[in-house]
Amino acid sequence: MPHPQLTSIRPLFSHSSNFLSSFRPSLSHFFPKRKILQPSGPFSLSTFLSSSSRRPRSLPPVPNLKTRGKSSKGEKGLTMEETQSIGFNRKRAEGRDKSDKPRILQKKVRKLNPVNTICYVQILGTGMDTQDTSPSVLLFFDKQRFIFNAGEGLQRFCTEHKIKLSKIDHIFLSRVCSETAGGLPGLLLTLAGIGDVGMLVNIWGPSDLQLLVDAMKSFIPNAAMIEAKKFGPSSDSEGIVISDPEKFSLPIELVEDEVVKISAVLLRPSFAIDHHFVTDEHGMVEGSIQFPESQGSNGKMETALKPGDLSVVYVCELPEIQGKFDPEKAKALGLKPGPKYRELQLNKSVKSDHLDIMVHPSDVMEPSVPGPIILIVDCPTVSHLQNLLTVSSLSTYYTNLLDNPSGSSRAVTCIIHLSPSSVTHTPDYQRWKRRFGNAQHIMAGHEPKNAEIPILKSSARIAARLNYLCPQFFPAPGFWPIGCINNVAPFANFPTEVQKCVSAENLLKFHLRPLASLGLDRACIPSSTSHSEIIGELLTEIPEIVDAQQQVRQCWGDSANIQKDNVSKHYNKNNLMIGKPWCSDDELPICLENIKREDMEIVLLGTGSSQPSKYRNVSSVYINLFSKGSLLFDCGEGTLGQLKRRFGMEGADNAVRSLRCIWISHIHADHHTGLARILSLRRDLLKEVPHEPLLVIGPRQLKRFLDAYQKLEDLDMQFLDCWHTTQAALDEFESSLELTMGQSSPGSDTNSQNPGMRSNSDIDATLFAKGSPMQSIFKRPGSPADPAVAYPILKTLKKVLHEAGLDALVSFPVVHCPQAFGIVLQASERINGVGKLIPGWKIVYSGDTRPCPQLIEASCGATVLIHEATFEDGMVDEAVAKNHSTTKEAIEVGNAAGVYRIILTHFSQRYPKIPVFDETHMHKTCIGFDMMSINMADLPILPKVLPYLKLLFRNEMVVDELDDVEAVGAAAQ
Repeated sequence: MPHPQLTSIRPLFSHSSNFLSSFRPSLSHFFPKRKILQPSGPFSLSTFLSSSSRRPRSLPPVPNLKTRGKSSKGEKGLTMEETQSIGFNRKRAEGRDKSDKPRILQKKVRKLNPVNTICYVQILGTGMDTQDTSPSVLLFFDKQRFIFNAGEGLQRFCTEHKIKLSKIDHIFLSRVCSETAGGLPGLLLTLAGIGDVGMLVNIWGPSDLQLLVDAMKSFIPNAAMIEAKKFGPSSDSEGIVISDPEKFSLPIELVEDEVVKISAVLLRPSFAIDHHFVTDEHGMVEGSIQFPESQGSNGKMETALKPGDLSVVYVCELPEIQGKFDPEKAKALGLKPGPKYRELQLNKSVKSDHLDIMVHPSDVMEPSVPGPIILIVDCPTVSHLQNLLTVSSLSTYYTNLLDNPSGSSRAVTCIIHLSPSSVTHTPDYQRWKRRFGNAQHIMAGHEPKNAEIPILKSSARIAARLNYLCPQFFPAPGFWPIGCINNVAPFANFPTEVQKCVSAENLLKFHLRPLASLGLDRACIPSSTSHSEIIGELLTEIPEIVDAQQQVRQCWGDSANIQKDNVSKHYNKNNLMIGKPWCSDDELPICLENIKREDMEIVLLGTGSSQPSKYRNVSSVYINLFSKGSLLFDCGEGTLGQLKRRFGMEGADNAVRSLRCIWISHIHADHHTGLARILSLRRDLLKEVPHEPLLVIGPRQLKRFLDAYQKLEDLDMQFLDCWHTTQAALDEFESSLELTMGQSSPGSDTNSQNPGMRSNSDIDATLFAKGSPMQSIFKRPGSPADPAVAYPILKTLKKVLHEAGLDALVSFPVVHCPQAFGIVLQASERINGVGKLIPGWKIVYSGDTRPCPQLIEASCGATVLIHEATFEDGMVDEAVAKNHSTTKEAIEVGNAAGVYRIILTHFSQRYPKIPVFDETHMHKTCIGFDMMSINMADLPILPKVLPYLKLLFRNEMVVDELDDVEAVGAAAQ
């Protein structure tokens, strides 16, 4: 049966000649004059839609929607008339897909047993390799799960280690910021997609949690999936007001059921008069602490804090363990064996069977054992430490009578420290730790001695094998040597009195119940596997890989000869270029002549779709221009971690510093939820350096998210709507610039009356133009904002591109969801050593899309097309339903546009290691992998590596990894 939401765009194709003629790239209107690359022959959609003679008939062709219900397998191929129709999901493209409607998600109902239960805390080592996000802590009960902090990479980590996300009941944030909550949006989307109705999870955090929730609502459609429970003083965009500082430090009870009680103790930064505190021999602070204060409306002094300043100490208390029942004592008190024994064990008094007395539980039970107590401490700065030292609500857990004047001490069993080493290594913090007597301390904050590389061992194993086969495209990870970490003396600066103190290790457990297992458990800690062991396994598994490695290495020698032979073909005796800058499959494009390795490199940071998996992270492409800076195309969750895995800690910091622009294709979570973490790191790295806010280009909905998020923490960025970077908008801007030059400033009355930029409805050179059959797919409320606002930012863009050696950055609409875009990046012309003028390279990134004329036209003559290929060729129906492309469709787009090289990415997670493809279609194409680094100088070799990649994965079965990570919500597709 035909899909109920599928729509044919046959009418658009029937008028394609006029439509395509209106979209002739003319980047020179905005950027320096230059000849724009055009195809060597007339462009025809039939080139794209008809089957190539080189393609085997057994492969499924692009189907006609009239026969959508029939299997595409075994068809002979489609006629020209049939191929004039290609499908897409109109409702999904318009944002009216049924999966996007709000749902009332079910709450989990657990039957808890406080007597027979298993309980432990476990370190989930997210960020222990990259040090970019807070580790998470799992509090495990056999019927319940609690997670503390959900930084980027948590979902991928849980997939790697088969930790079931569906069991999570509560998520607690120790702070509300990108470091602790970066993985929250993706996690919520996954939980919402579990089963038929999804699962609701409770999110707990200090009062500024509401700011984060408000921001996430701009792109998470199912608002019902979030049950946010904030606590503490009131918060708004202006800050946090503490009207009664004395009540601020009181514990806040959050959860109490049969198996656990969880409370929160808030910490706030404090400011000393001279910033020097003196502590006595017991670690108590001597001197005064000051907080920023103002007078409230009621006349009382109020303390004002910025959003994000609050931190939390979580106190988890298990109920006491009941003493053993003594049947002999019960018998002596006249009780018969039977139901009354059970009543006494349930802490109920009963009447004696033979004596006229009441028997109480204390008469027949041994003394109860106090329940274990766990503290999870996040003290992010030394300013917070001063508050931690003086907070009175923790004094009941101190063992020293001087620290605990009440004398009613409740012994803490285990303390997990999420605080950074800059805090934990201070003498004051060490003295504070000693107040807890014999408690077990687990140091989980970021510092070299508890770093573990790699955390994601499955992807690291694949990376090592790829690096052995082809180190040019798959360089070794940029991490510091393991030996440097292992040589760090553990706790070199720690006082010797703190004996029970260990560094956190990935999946380290501390058992709490049953009582007999109380203590540390390292059984689950993954064993380390060296690089040599991985390669040894590879050589045993695939002996032919040795010869394959040599043949791959030889490709680079052959490429140098090919390049030398082709250079002279493109110039006449006067050194003027002849022909076109792209050539047949065997010729080198002129734009690559004498190109240097320092010119440009494409680094694929994430090549998976929807959600992170063991082997592939979600979408992100890093464009490395070396000394001229860099750009990011999309920025899915975990992008910063991937940068650190590729370039190392210092190298990733430099990469973030050098960013000139981040471009986001559309609002789906797998394409932008790593953005806040990148922006906040850049803000911190450049805090003491004069700099400009980073330019972020994206769809309108993204601005709503960023504006809301910036109430929580400053992201130091300026936003430009993708619509303002379309060709038509850029042409209008350039025209306006010429008109107003020498007359008036952009903000003057003359300019406001005639801003020189047409409204969206007047731009006819777009896939969603007025009068087009697809006009309704682009929602009118999402039309660009006031052009006068964009005017100065467009001038900034022009400057940024010029400094980066680029001629143009142009967005174009594609068919996926409302306001989905692709991008063209054009390099400037250059003059080589002998005075020849060489055109710049051109890169096109499709974003998520169905094949469409706009993409083909934008890709004409591109040096590289990075195209999504979510589904294999036999899954056209699924690709149409979700407005994605198949492998074959992506290649046909590139062939129709005459591109030199095609890189496929954004693979469904049903292909965990390598997607399904037919090698006969891949003469100019390569499959993308995470961390794959493609230097422009190596483009001639790119397709030659593909057969060897197929050999490397010949024993891998295609399995559906969604079984491991649960079903994903349609909103994240």
